[in-house]
Amino acid sequence: MYYYKDNPNIIVFDHPLLKHKITLMRDENTGTNEFRKMVEEIAMLMGYEALNDLPTENVTVKTPIETCESPVISGKKLVVVPILRAGLGMVEGILHLVPSAKVGHIGLYRDPETHQPHEYYCKLPSSLEERLIVVTDPMLATGGSGTAAVDFIKQHGGKHIKFLSIIAAPEGIEALAKAHPDIQIYVAQVDRELNKDAYICPGLGDAGDRIFGTK
Repeated sequence: MYYYKDNPNIIVFDHPLLKHKITLMRDENTGTNEFRKMVEEIAMLMGYEALNDLPTENVTVKTPIETCESPVISGKKLVVVPILRAGLGMVEGILHLVPSAKVGHIGLYRDPETHQPHEYYCKLPSSLEERLIVVTDPMLATGGSGTAAVDFIKQHGGKHIKFLSIIAAPEGIEALAKAHPDIQIYVAQVDRELNKDAYICPGLGDAGDRIFGTK
């Protein structure tokens, strides 16, 4: 891992397993089932590292040998908030790590001409101010949707927020970090740039379409 432009709140992974899986995902010949599985696997690998600061507390456990004190995750349950619809593909990967996590949803669509995000759905668990919130979106392009999603979460009381994205453009990272410098941003791959249509290059196409097999 390394910090993007020395910003300790922007963490970029460089694990060979992640690089390998992202290469397979980029291939236009990779089918829906395989693509969906790799999104889930990458989310789990990213989540394992991103959640390494979860608070713990000791409980008493009786093993077959003796009684001991052993740590468990403490505090309110984790919340995973996918940005619909592509962010849904990353949820199961996080839930494999923390099955008790709650799941909220934020629905945004991008205007094809202005590239600005528009909300159409927002449903979040209660007591967000006491929870760690993990926002998922496979692609961080302009940063507009990510910024809007974090805005909504903060409006509902969320304070402790991590943003997980598989592939990001420099423009998106910088926009999200500028709008919300207090959150942690985790990225598996930083690509070259956005094209005139605000797609990440070289990217992997529309992640939502490839996850769900739509056009």
